[in-house]
Amino acid sequence: MYAKLVNNLDELGFTDVEPFLSDYLNKVSKEGVGIQDALINITDREINLRNKRAAQIQITVSHFPYERTIDDYDYTFQPSVNKAEIKDLATLRFLEHAENILFFGTPGTGKTHLATALGIEAAKHRYITYFITCHDLIQTLRKAYDENRLEARLKHFSKYKLLIIDEIGYLPIDKTGANLFFQLIAKRYEHTSTIITTNQPFSKWG
Repeated sequence: MYAKLVNNLDELGFTDVEPFLSDYLNKVSKEGVGIQDALINITDREINLRNKRAAQIQITVSHFPYERTIDDYDYTFQPSVNKAEIKDLATLRFLEHAENILFFGTPGTGKTHLATALGIEAAKHRYITYFITCHDLIQTLRKAYDENRLEARLKHFSKYKLLIIDEIGYLPIDKTGANLFFQLIAKRYEHTSTIITTNQPFSKWG
């Protein structure tokens, strides 16, 4: 009977339950744990494991340069960063309001770290997220424009609940690139959230 139960669970895709199944059955038979409680514990464990796997897949496909968390950030190194404000952003409320975030500062201040950490938090909560440098984004949009498929590419980048555009201003942007960038931001505006990191004030964006 036990082997049949294990086979049935495998068929249903409950592949992570077997190592804990024997303990739950012992609790049912020896400790008076109700079958309903045991089944809830088993299914809760399986749901949690599946959610963790799904979150890790979302993180992988989001194209982050590395994995960082908000807690990894060294606030003593950059005391001008408001820790309470960053913690509030990590609640992801800004996503529900389709708000945008701009991290502005000199190189080495942790802008990409914070943007990535917020992105990973979003991905963990199953929000479709994508990370890309400004240079790569504009090159992608320019290629699509040259091949007469710009609208499809804009639509592709607009689908992400959170788009992180890193390093605006590190490389010069010509008029065409600026126009393509503006079209994407306009398409996403008030519908989805965008995080931008830059070392240049708005006056130098061109």
